[in-house]
Amino acid sequence: MPDDVAAARAAAEEESAFSHPPVAPDTSAAYGDHPDQVIDFYAPRAERGPGGPAPLVVVLHGGAWRAPYDRRHVSPFAAFLAGRGFGVALVEYRRGTEGDATLAGRWPDTFDDVAAALDALPALARQALPQTDPRRTVVTGHSAGGHLALWAAARHVLPAGAPWRLDGPPQLRGVVALAPIADLTVAEKLDVCGNAALQLLGGNELFAERQPYADPALLLPTGIATTLVQGRADLDVPQAVAEAYADAAAKAGEVVGLTLLEDVGHFPLIDPVADACAVVAEEIAQLAW
Repeated sequence: MPDDVAAARAAAEEESAFSHPPVAPDTSAAYGDHPDQVIDFYAPRAERGPGGPAPLVVVLHGGAWRAPYDRRHVSPFAAFLAGRGFGVALVEYRRGTEGDATLAGRWPDTFDDVAAALDALPALARQALPQTDPRRTVVTGHSAGGHLALWAAARHVLPAGAPWRLDGPPQLRGVVALAPIADLTVAEKLDVCGNAALQLLGGNELFAERQPYADPALLLPTGIATTLVQGRADLDVPQAVAEAYADAAAKAGEVVGLTLLEDVGHFPLIDPVADACAVVAEEIAQLAW
Protein backbone atom coordinates (compact mmCIF):
# COMPACT_ATOMS: atom_id res chain seq x y z
CA MET A 1 0.00 0.00 0.00
CA PRO A 2 1.39 3.45 -0.89
CA ASP A 3 2.56 5.48 2.09
CA ASP A 4 0.02 8.24 1.54
CA VAL A 5 -2.85 5.77 1.38
CA ALA A 6 -1.66 4.01 4.53
CA ALA A 7 -1.33 7.32 6.34
CA ALA A 8 -4.81 8.38 5.27
CA ARG A 9 -6.28 5.12 6.52
CA ALA A 10 -4.47 5.42 9.82
CA ALA A 11 -5.78 8.97 10.24
CA ALA A 12 -9.33 7.81 9.54
CA GLU A 13 -8.99 5.01 12.09
CA GLU A 14 -7.73 7.44 14.72
CA GLU A 15 -10.52 9.89 13.97
CA SER A 16 -13.11 7.15 14.38
CA ALA A 17 -11.67 5.94 17.69
CA PHE A 18 -11.63 9.46 19.12
CA SER A 19 -15.06 10.41 17.76
CA HIS A 20 -17.00 8.71 20.56
CA PRO A 21 -17.96 10.89 23.52
CA PRO A 22 -16.54 9.86 26.89
CA VAL A 23 -18.73 7.45 28.83
CA ALA A 24 -19.18 8.23 32.52
CA PRO A 25 -18.45 5.34 34.89
CA ASP A 26 -20.95 3.86 37.29
CA THR A 27 -18.68 4.77 40.17
CA SER A 28 -15.09 5.78 40.86
CA ALA A 29 -12.66 5.18 43.70
CA ALA A 30 -9.32 6.69 44.65
CA TYR A 31 -6.30 4.51 45.28
CA GLY A 32 -4.13 7.42 46.44
CA ASP A 33 -4.13 11.12 47.19
CA HIS A 34 -3.09 12.46 43.78
CA PRO A 35 -5.96 13.47 41.43
CA ASP A 36 -4.72 10.97 38.84
CA GLN A 37 -4.80 8.09 41.31
CA VAL A 38 -8.35 7.02 40.53
CA ILE A 39 -10.14 4.01 39.06
CA ASP A 40 -13.43 4.24 37.16
CA PHE A 41 -15.72 1.23 37.42
CA TYR A 42 -18.22 0.03 34.81
CA ALA A 43 -20.73 -2.63 35.83
CA PRO A 44 -21.43 -5.52 33.45
CA ARG A 45 -24.43 -4.83 31.24
CA ALA A 46 -25.02 -8.39 30.08
CA GLU A 47 -24.59 -11.97 31.21
CA ARG A 48 -22.01 -13.96 29.31
CA GLY A 49 -19.95 -17.07 29.83
CA PRO A 50 -20.89 -20.03 32.04
CA GLY A 51 -22.72 -17.94 34.61
CA GLY A 52 -21.77 -16.83 38.09
CA PRO A 53 -19.91 -13.63 38.94
CA ALA A 54 -18.60 -11.67 35.98
CA PRO A 55 -14.88 -11.45 35.28
CA LEU A 56 -13.09 -8.21 36.04
CA VAL A 57 -11.14 -6.52 33.24
CA VAL A 58 -8.53 -3.94 34.20
CA VAL A 59 -7.99 -1.38 31.41
CA LEU A 60 -4.77 0.65 31.21
CA HIS A 61 -5.01 3.40 28.63
CA GLY A 62 -2.34 4.43 26.16
CA GLY A 63 -1.18 7.78 24.87
CA ALA A 64 2.61 7.29 25.00
CA TRP A 65 2.60 7.87 28.77
CA ARG A 66 2.06 11.58 28.01
CA ALA A 67 -0.16 13.84 30.13
CA PRO A 68 -2.52 15.12 27.39
CA TYR A 69 -3.91 11.59 26.95
CA ASP A 70 -6.00 10.50 29.89
CA ARG A 71 -8.43 7.65 30.49
CA ARG A 72 -11.41 9.42 28.92
CA HIS A 73 -10.42 8.42 25.39
CA VAL A 74 -10.81 4.72 26.23
CA SER A 75 -13.98 5.10 28.30
CA PRO A 76 -16.09 4.07 25.25
CA PHE A 77 -13.93 0.92 25.03
CA ALA A 78 -14.50 0.28 28.75
CA ALA A 79 -18.25 0.67 28.25
CA PHE A 80 -18.06 -1.67 25.23
CA LEU A 81 -16.47 -4.35 27.41
CA ALA A 82 -19.13 -3.82 30.09
CA GLY A 83 -21.71 -4.42 27.38
CA ARG A 84 -20.00 -7.73 26.68
CA GLY A 85 -20.58 -8.90 30.24
CA PHE A 86 -17.36 -7.86 31.94
CA GLY A 87 -16.93 -5.71 34.99
CA VAL A 88 -14.38 -3.07 34.06
CA ALA A 89 -11.86 -1.12 36.10
CA LEU A 90 -10.40 1.77 34.08
CA VAL A 91 -7.21 2.96 35.77
CA GLU A 92 -5.78 6.45 35.65
CA TYR A 93 -2.13 7.03 36.48
CA ARG A 94 0.38 9.87 36.48
CA ARG A 95 1.82 10.69 33.08
CA GLY A 96 4.12 13.29 31.60
CA THR A 97 7.28 14.59 33.19
CA GLU A 98 7.56 17.15 35.94
CA GLY A 99 8.05 20.50 34.22
CA ASP A 100 7.13 19.21 30.75
CA ALA A 101 3.85 17.32 30.40
CA THR A 102 4.56 16.64 26.71
CA LEU A 103 7.37 14.24 27.61
CA ALA A 104 6.53 10.59 28.15
CA GLY A 105 6.07 9.12 31.58
CA ARG A 106 7.05 10.12 35.06
CA TRP A 107 9.67 8.08 36.84
CA PRO A 108 8.99 6.44 39.21
CA ASP A 109 5.45 7.79 39.60
CA THR A 110 3.91 6.07 36.57
CA PHE A 111 5.08 2.68 37.83
CA ASP A 112 4.23 3.53 41.44
CA ASP A 113 0.66 4.23 40.38
CA VAL A 114 0.11 1.11 38.28
CA ALA A 115 1.47 -1.06 41.08
CA ALA A 116 -0.62 0.72 43.71
CA ALA A 117 -3.78 0.54 41.60
CA LEU A 118 -3.43 -3.19 41.00
CA ASP A 119 -2.68 -3.81 44.67
CA ALA A 120 -5.72 -1.82 45.79
CA LEU A 121 -8.03 -3.18 43.12
CA PRO A 122 -9.39 -6.37 44.76
CA ALA A 123 -10.72 -4.49 47.78
CA LEU A 124 -12.01 -1.56 45.71
CA ALA A 125 -13.71 -3.87 43.22
CA ARG A 126 -15.48 -5.80 45.95
CA GLN A 127 -17.11 -2.54 46.99
CA ALA A 128 -17.68 -1.00 43.57
CA LEU A 129 -18.55 -4.13 41.57
CA PRO A 130 -19.76 -6.81 43.98
CA GLN A 131 -21.19 -8.76 41.02
CA THR A 132 -17.68 -9.48 39.74
CA ASP A 133 -15.14 -12.10 40.75
CA PRO A 134 -11.67 -10.57 41.32
CA ARG A 135 -10.23 -14.08 40.98
CA ARG A 136 -11.14 -13.83 37.28
CA THR A 137 -9.13 -10.70 36.59
CA VAL A 138 -7.65 -10.00 33.17
CA VAL A 139 -5.47 -6.96 32.53
CA THR A 140 -5.62 -5.29 29.15
CA GLY A 141 -4.00 -2.15 27.85
CA HIS A 142 -3.50 -0.34 24.58
CA SER A 143 -0.16 0.92 23.25
CA ALA A 144 1.68 2.43 26.24
CA GLY A 145 -1.06 0.89 28.36
CA GLY A 146 -0.21 -2.47 26.81
CA HIS A 147 3.34 -2.00 28.06
CA LEU A 148 2.01 -1.28 31.54
CA ALA A 149 -0.30 -4.31 31.42
CA LEU A 150 2.61 -6.62 30.58
CA TRP A 151 4.72 -4.95 33.26
CA ALA A 152 1.98 -5.34 35.87
CA ALA A 153 1.90 -9.09 35.21
CA ALA A 154 5.68 -9.33 35.60
CA ARG A 155 6.22 -7.65 38.96
CA HIS A 156 7.22 -10.93 40.61
CA VAL A 157 10.20 -11.24 38.24
CA LEU A 158 11.46 -7.70 38.73
CA PRO A 159 15.06 -7.42 39.96
CA ALA A 160 15.55 -7.98 43.67
CA GLY A 161 15.12 -4.74 45.54
CA ALA A 162 12.72 -3.21 43.03
CA PRO A 163 10.07 -1.27 44.99
CA TRP A 164 7.25 -2.79 42.92
CA ARG A 165 8.37 -6.41 43.18
CA LEU A 166 5.86 -8.99 44.38
CA ASP A 167 6.84 -12.12 46.29
CA GLY A 168 4.75 -14.28 43.97
CA PRO A 169 2.79 -14.04 40.71
CA PRO A 170 -0.11 -11.58 40.72
CA GLN A 171 -3.57 -13.10 40.93
CA LEU A 172 -4.43 -12.69 37.26
CA ARG A 173 -6.13 -14.97 34.78
CA GLY A 174 -4.13 -13.35 32.02
CA VAL A 175 -3.03 -10.34 30.04
CA VAL A 176 -4.31 -9.14 26.66
CA ALA A 177 -1.92 -6.46 25.41
CA LEU A 178 -3.18 -4.39 22.46
CA ALA A 179 -0.51 -3.06 20.10
CA PRO A 180 1.76 -2.87 23.13
CA ILE A 181 5.05 -1.04 23.41
CA ALA A 182 6.29 -4.38 24.63
CA ASP A 183 10.01 -4.26 23.86
CA LEU A 184 11.61 -0.95 24.77
CA THR A 185 14.84 -1.59 22.89
CA VAL A 186 13.02 -2.24 19.62
CA ALA A 187 10.60 0.61 20.28
CA GLU A 188 13.48 3.00 20.74
CA LYS A 189 15.23 1.79 17.58
CA LEU A 190 12.01 2.38 15.63
CA ASP A 191 11.37 5.76 17.30
CA VAL A 192 7.93 4.63 18.41
CA CYS A 193 5.76 7.58 19.44
CA GLY A 194 8.63 10.04 19.16
CA ASN A 195 11.23 8.60 21.54
CA ALA A 196 8.56 7.85 24.13
CA ALA A 197 10.37 4.81 25.57
CA LEU A 198 13.57 6.80 25.97
CA GLN A 199 11.69 9.63 27.68
CA LEU A 200 9.83 7.21 29.96
CA LEU A 201 13.11 5.97 31.40
CA GLY A 202 14.67 9.40 31.80
CA GLY A 203 16.73 9.81 28.63
CA ASN A 204 19.98 8.39 27.34
CA GLU A 205 21.77 8.75 30.67
CA LEU A 206 19.31 6.54 32.56
CA PHE A 207 17.79 4.27 29.89
CA ALA A 208 20.13 1.29 30.37
CA GLU A 209 20.07 1.59 34.18
CA ARG A 210 16.28 1.63 34.41
CA GLN A 211 15.43 -0.73 31.57
CA PRO A 212 15.69 -3.95 33.67
CA TYR A 213 12.99 -2.53 35.93
CA ALA A 214 10.63 -1.37 33.19
CA ASP A 215 11.00 -3.40 29.97
CA PRO A 216 8.52 -6.29 29.68
CA ALA A 217 10.78 -8.04 27.17
CA LEU A 218 13.39 -8.39 29.92
CA LEU A 219 10.89 -9.61 32.53
CA LEU A 220 10.28 -13.14 31.30
CA PRO A 221 9.00 -15.75 31.81
CA THR A 222 6.03 -14.57 33.88
CA GLY A 223 3.94 -17.74 34.04
CA ILE A 224 0.88 -15.57 33.33
CA ALA A 225 -1.22 -16.40 30.26
CA THR A 226 -0.48 -13.64 27.76
CA THR A 227 -1.93 -12.69 24.39
CA LEU A 228 -0.85 -9.84 22.17
CA VAL A 229 -3.29 -8.40 19.62
CA GLN A 230 -1.65 -6.44 16.86
CA GLY A 231 -2.77 -4.82 13.63
CA ARG A 232 -0.47 -5.61 10.73
CA ALA A 233 -1.05 -2.11 9.33
CA ASP A 234 -0.14 -0.33 12.59
CA LEU A 235 2.02 2.71 11.81
CA ASP A 236 2.21 3.93 15.43
CA VAL A 237 3.52 0.79 17.13
CA PRO A 238 4.72 -1.49 14.33
CA GLN A 239 4.21 -5.23 14.35
CA ALA A 240 7.95 -5.74 14.91
CA VAL A 241 7.60 -4.54 18.52
CA ALA A 242 5.06 -7.23 19.43
CA GLU A 243 7.03 -9.86 17.54
CA ALA A 244 10.19 -8.96 19.46
CA TYR A 245 8.36 -9.54 22.75
CA ALA A 246 6.94 -12.85 21.56
CA ASP A 247 10.42 -13.93 20.45
CA ALA A 248 11.89 -12.95 23.81
CA ALA A 249 9.18 -14.96 25.58
CA ALA A 250 9.91 -18.01 23.42
CA LYS A 251 13.61 -17.77 24.23
CA ALA A 252 12.65 -17.67 27.91
CA GLY A 253 10.61 -20.85 27.49
CA GLU A 254 7.19 -19.22 27.49
CA VAL A 255 4.49 -19.36 24.84
CA VAL A 256 2.80 -16.02 24.18
CA GLY A 257 -0.21 -15.74 21.89
CA LEU A 258 0.14 -13.29 19.02
CA THR A 259 -3.04 -12.45 17.12
CA LEU A 260 -2.23 -10.46 13.97
CA LEU A 261 -5.11 -8.66 12.26
CA GLU A 262 -4.94 -7.93 8.55
CA ASP A 263 -5.64 -4.41 7.31
CA VAL A 264 -5.92 -3.10 10.87
CA GLY A 265 -3.95 -0.19 12.26
CA HIS A 266 -3.37 1.10 15.77
CA PHE A 267 -6.73 2.43 16.92
CA PRO A 268 -9.41 -0.04 15.79
CA LEU A 269 -8.42 -2.27 18.70
CA ILE A 270 -10.11 0.17 21.10
CA ASP A 271 -12.80 1.51 18.75
CA PRO A 272 -16.19 0.04 19.69
CA VAL A 273 -17.49 0.26 16.11
CA ALA A 274 -14.52 -1.61 14.62
CA ASP A 275 -14.51 -5.36 14.02
CA ALA A 276 -11.08 -5.52 15.65
CA CYS A 277 -12.59 -4.44 18.95
CA ALA A 278 -14.87 -7.49 18.94
CA VAL A 279 -11.78 -9.65 18.39
CA VAL A 280 -10.21 -8.05 21.45
CA ALA A 281 -13.29 -8.82 23.57
CA GLU A 282 -13.15 -12.45 22.46
CA GLU A 283 -9.48 -12.72 23.33
CA ILE A 284 -10.24 -11.36 26.80
CA ALA A 285 -13.15 -13.78 27.19
CA GLN A 286 -10.96 -16.76 26.36
CA LEU A 287 -8.73 -15.95 29.33
CA ALA A 288 -11.41 -14.67 31.71
CA TRP A 289 -13.88 -17.57 31.63
